[in-house]
Amino acid sequence: MFTGIVEETGEIVDRTETDEGLRLRIGADEVARNPAHGQSISVSGACLTVEAFEPGTWFEVFLASETVERTYLGSLAVGDAVNLERAMPADGRFDGHVVQGHVDSVATVRDVESVGDDWFFEFDLPEGYGRYVVEKGSITLDGISLTVADLTDDGRVTVAIIPTTYDLTTLSEKSPGDPVHLEVDVLAKYVERLLEGHLERDRLAATQ
Repeated sequence: MFTGIVEETGEIVDRTETDEGLRLRIGADEVARNPAHGQSISVSGACLTVEAFEPGTWFEVFLASETVERTYLGSLAVGDAVNLERAMPADGRFDGHVVQGHVDSVATVRDVESVGDDWFFEFDLPEGYGRYVVEKGSITLDGISLTVADLTDDGRVTVAIIPTTYDLTTLSEKSPGDPVHLEVDVLAKYVERLLEGHLERDRLAATQ
């Protein structure tokens, strides 16, 4: 589990494509300081497993074909930046919100506006995902825990970005038309599942 509080941005330093998927080598400082084989790291919102590393320099992850298809990580080139967060330790401080690192889909940057020292980012959500989002609720975009400032009926979400988040994450490199990984609040999906079960039981009871 992650919290959506990005520790640092890393850089793609190598990529190798195979028939099974894609291997990425990611350069980092803090996150690569003392990694372990099998450790989970959120790479721009996608939970990936460390398979090799050079302490304090880089770590490698492998993306299966399904991960490549569901995310935009397959389009990254050497030199591109990614948001990094290690899994939260059991005795760690819980900031942000519950983030699984399971990318639901890819959203698109619609507009970026600078307002004073802050920034407002507007995103187009893929069809069907707006129902999991509520105003002032939590949403994860590229691995960043954000609060929904505005939500429209046609699936557009606006978030306010403070200078620290803008400077320390890849949002500073995003422009209209760019993709971002979307993970909706898992609690909303659990509630939907529970309600579907209740509705189905009510339907069956009514037919008996």
